[in-house]
Amino acid sequence: MSKTKAPWPSEIRLKKDRRSLVVSFEQGQSFELSAEFLRVSSPSAEVQGHSPEQRKTVPGKRNVEIIGVDPVGNYAVKLTFDDLHNTGIYTWAYFLELGQNHDALWQRYLDELAEKGLSRDG
Repeated sequence: MSKTKAPWPSEIRLKKDRRSLVVSFEQGQSFELSAEFLRVSSPSAEVQGHSPEQRKTVPGKRNVEIIGVDPVGNYAVKLTFDDLHNTGIYTWAYFLELGQNHDALWQRYLDELAEKGLSRDG
């Protein structure tokens, strides 16, 4: 009986311009995730709330940069953005989920901005 191996990153690299993070996994998948996408998808309670109904749409993050990538144990990293948001803990499984579902999640975000009359530019 084979057990599904938990996602494990082989590389996490902040691009020089600090506007995207490349996350590669031992299973061969690799994703380049923009700082804006990571910021508006933060797993923090501030963004996600404590239930789906409480999730917030965060506008005005088109030009946000990642200024810190700090390990949290051996299961996650804490990202710090230049707007000083740093309360989200990004697990390896969450990075994998964001990468695999990027297009749908990004479209949902754009649709929410439009519905609420908000902008990526703030």
